[in-house]
Amino acid sequence: MPPIPPEQSLIEYPSNFPIKVMGKSHPDFAQTMTELVLQFDPGFDPASVEMRPSTSANYIGLTFTVRATSREQLDNLYRALHAHPMVAIVL
Repeated sequence: MPPIPPEQSLIEYPSNFPIKVMGKSHPDFAQTMTELVLQFDPGFDPASVEMRPSTSANYIGLTFTVRATSREQLDNLYRALHAHPMVAIVL
């Protein structure tokens, strides 16, 4: 993917950027996703993760607010999350 010039980006870097991740309920889901996010944002505070179970508790939604420093960082994080077998949806 060709780089997007800063003047054409809708995001100003650095900035706080929320990412929502959903997957089937699993005891290690939140910890596993937090470890993955930390690979791309080492300063991320794991205590800030927002968790919401589905009504039937079959799925869990997590919101990570990362410190986005570049388009490349966000793209790589989205790719890693999408590729993870525990993840159903990334928004």
